[in-house]
Amino acid sequence: MSHAHNAPLGRHLLDRRGFLSHMATGVGGIALSAMLAEKGLLAADAKAGPLAARPPHFPARAKRVIHIYCTGAVSQLDTWDYKPELIKRHGEPMPGAEKLVTFQGENGALARSPWAFKPRGECGKHVSDLLPHLAERVDDMCFIHSLTSKTNTHGPGEMFMSTGFTLEGFPSMGAWVSYALGTDDQDLPAYVAIPDPRGDPQQGPANWTNGFLPAVYQGTSFNADKPIRHLARPEKVSPDDDRATRDLIRILNDEHLARNPGDDELSARIAAYELAARMQLSAPEVGDLSRESPAVRSLYGLDDPNPILAGFGRNCLLARRLVERGVRFVTLFNGAFAMGEGALNWDGHRRIKSDYDRHGPILDKPAAALLTDLKDRGLLDDTLVVWSTEFGRMPTFQKGTEGRDHNPKGFTAWLAGAGVKRGFSYGATDPFGYQAIENVVDVHDFHATILHLLGLDHERLTYYNNGAQRRLTDVHGHVIRDVLT
Repeated sequence: MSHAHNAPLGRHLLDRRGFLSHMATGVGGIALSAMLAEKGLLAADAKAGPLAARPPHFPARAKRVIHIYCTGAVSQLDTWDYKPELIKRHGEPMPGAEKLVTFQGENGALARSPWAFKPRGECGKHVSDLLPHLAERVDDMCFIHSLTSKTNTHGPGEMFMSTGFTLEGFPSMGAWVSYALGTDDQDLPAYVAIPDPRGDPQQGPANWTNGFLPAVYQGTSFNADKPIRHLARPEKVSPDDDRATRDLIRILNDEHLARNPGDDELSARIAAYELAARMQLSAPEVGDLSRESPAVRSLYGLDDPNPILAGFGRNCLLARRLVERGVRFVTLFNGAFAMGEGALNWDGHRRIKSDYDRHGPILDKPAAALLTDLKDRGLLDDTLVVWSTEFGRMPTFQKGTEGRDHNPKGFTAWLAGAGVKRGFSYGATDPFGYQAIENVVDVHDFHATILHLLGLDHERLTYYNNGAQRRLTDVHGHVIRDVLT
């Protein structure tokens, strides 16, 4: 019979049975803690916060990622995927698909690209004249020509590329990475989303959401021309008063956390507020592009007469400055959504030549400058640059138009930098570029490979939600090992 409740002054004494029970569970807890620490899975010190840098599952090739995401579905056949047979058969029906109906209706004849393809770099990779500056960087790129998607619609396609699911509500790739690895700079977010100067992608913040992960892992959205909202100290509040207020809030937050141990949502919210306070000093500095040399500013096209090109150039330069300071994941959007207007992104249904003649230069010079600048600074050795879009385009023009319809059956993405082969191409579509036929890759494989380069096992990176251990790659995905060095 236990007498622990008779202890004087509220002291809780153990009888022999209770002592043995607690000893057994205590030893088990010590063993479990040791095992978790050995595997790098032990939670970070609470004082370090949820964004503290954490070790990967295994040695990483890349420390950080810049994901250049072109919204609207870039045509692989007018950029990266050279098809001599398509040029040869221009104007003919596609064999076996003479009456093919796709997303927006019936297709017409095969249509070669309006831009010539030429061999580039030492590797001799054929790239379109649409992107002459990026074409000069092919020796640093690893192309995946056999990517496939499970949807042919922009919104779900954006979600699939950003989160691994076609529905909203799931964490984005950057959120998963910041949840797994934290950040090397506690004064900046672990994950930053940089929208295009023209606006947000179709699904907006759902592309950089934390989903069911704690709120602190959501991407922070700002670009070079639109700094973080509500970050500056109010003009009527002195620096001393501001500092004293923050100190008081910190004391109150610590007391509140002590009364609510284990409340992850509360700790994430407090960490986000504290980060916002630190960013009052750090964010303006990282966004001050005037600190860059005239040569760097010219490289990115900051003085270009096209204001959209110059704006995207500022965003690319901001991305470099962010990863240089320890930000773990940056999504850099090119193209924006406007209802009933295809001219703001790569959705070339009607006039692919005139539309892409506008979009090509905006992407080309700044993105090529980013690769060049990262390499010149030695950052490309441990930074992974990813270029992708939501799906590809048809080798035919839509009937009665000079544009290409949606095509999820085969399209191109590329990687550059840490841990991937350079001047290398993997997979292939058929001779017309219609569907992947060699080393077929889906988006889950693509995500698994990116995580692998960061030292993360996509099957071990999980979070319990709604009765299941969720992960970025759902229940799918294989690392594309043939593209790794």
